[in-house]
Amino acid sequence: MLQTVESASTTHVPPSAGRILAASFVGTAIEFFDFYIYATATALVIGPVFFPAGAPGVQQLSAFATFAIAFIARPVGAALFGHFGDRVGRKATLVASLLIMGLSTVLIGCLPTYTSVGWWAPAALCILRCGQGIGFGGEWGGAALLAVENAPPGRRAWYGIFPQLGAPVGFILANLGFLALSFGLSPESFQNWGWRLPFLASAALVGVGLYVRLKLTETPAFKAALSQARPERVPFATMLTQHGRAVLMGTFAMVAVYAVFYLSTVFALGYGTGTLGYSRPTFLLFECIAVCFMALGTVVSGAAADRFGRRPVLLSGMAAVFGLGFLMGPMLGHAAGTGTWPPVLGFLCLALLTMGWVFGPMGAVLPELFPTRVRYTGASVTYNLAGILGASGAPYIAQELVRLGGIGYVGFYLAVAAILSFLAVLAMPETSGRQNA
Repeated sequence: MLQTVESASTTHVPPSAGRILAASFVGTAIEFFDFYIYATATALVIGPVFFPAGAPGVQQLSAFATFAIAFIARPVGAALFGHFGDRVGRKATLVASLLIMGLSTVLIGCLPTYTSVGWWAPAALCILRCGQGIGFGGEWGGAALLAVENAPPGRRAWYGIFPQLGAPVGFILANLGFLALSFGLSPESFQNWGWRLPFLASAALVGVGLYVRLKLTETPAFKAALSQARPERVPFATMLTQHGRAVLMGTFAMVAVYAVFYLSTVFALGYGTGTLGYSRPTFLLFECIAVCFMALGTVVSGAAADRFGRRPVLLSGMAAVFGLGFLMGPMLGHAAGTGTWPPVLGFLCLALLTMGWVFGPMGAVLPELFPTRVRYTGASVTYNLAGILGASGAPYIAQELVRLGGIGYVGFYLAVAAILSFLAVLAMPETSGRQNA
């Protein structure tokens, strides 16, 4: 294996920094697009298309349950792709994860409905949702490593924001797609077949991602690690036995990041169109505007994390998330038609700006917690375990909290997530000066 890597390195011209950053960005943008079109469809159409009618809210809760399945599958994908990423290399693993995610997404767009085949429809949906989770589980860690392991000294957090920027871009593309369909189709046409179009369009995007990634070479850090010793036989076991504390700290540090994002997007979309009475195009437009603030927060926080360190940036962000919890009730509770939509849009913009601030540095922080030999496994598993805790059940729990006590209860839930992440970052070492990245 060592000989293969070394010979490859002598026959290929190293890719430029622009190509490396483009590959890390484009791949995650496509993966996030695939993931977010399902998230948006969950709030809008998955319930009535794939589940039988029942008591009020049952279809929506069932849809949110399928949303959670992918998060449960993501750590499996992280361990699987992390194993090969730490043993074989970053490039091949990134290509495989993109293929699995793309195929699962396209097939979701081809599924029959519940009225056509009964319970076979949600069963197939759950299987493909697992496929999405497995593919996504291997994507982020590899993209982050591709950027960070090619970064010059003192610039790892800045390079690390490029895979993070795939999130807002993927989200905007997903929402713009559904927004265009909302304007161009009747509600009946959208529910009958229109929602499938973004899923089918993923095939073309995956082709673009593969074209970019197949031109990459292995990262210098990975080649250097292989030149010193053979790869770990079972990277996952080494991660658990020697770096368990890093996994715990990184996982809980990410909980608030996931919670604030999915509460202000997936849950807020369902709440805004269902409970508050906003039209689908209006609320999708709100979220497209707000996610631009997420991109802004990501860029600024990446630069700040290189200048001031990772912990100060993250701690300030977690404090802001805590404050958001107490603003959610007063700002997000304004119904449509009352002339008080600015607080709703304002909350979404503030929430996603804050999310970008705490999300940006994570592209460098999670890889920096682990040595090169188990970095793909460690960063990927940590990132995706946090998804289970912070995101998988967030829309479902929020829906139940609204039923039990109103939107203010959801804000309290967000504040608790912020406290957990604040304490985790407080216990985390400053990683900006580590030399093993």
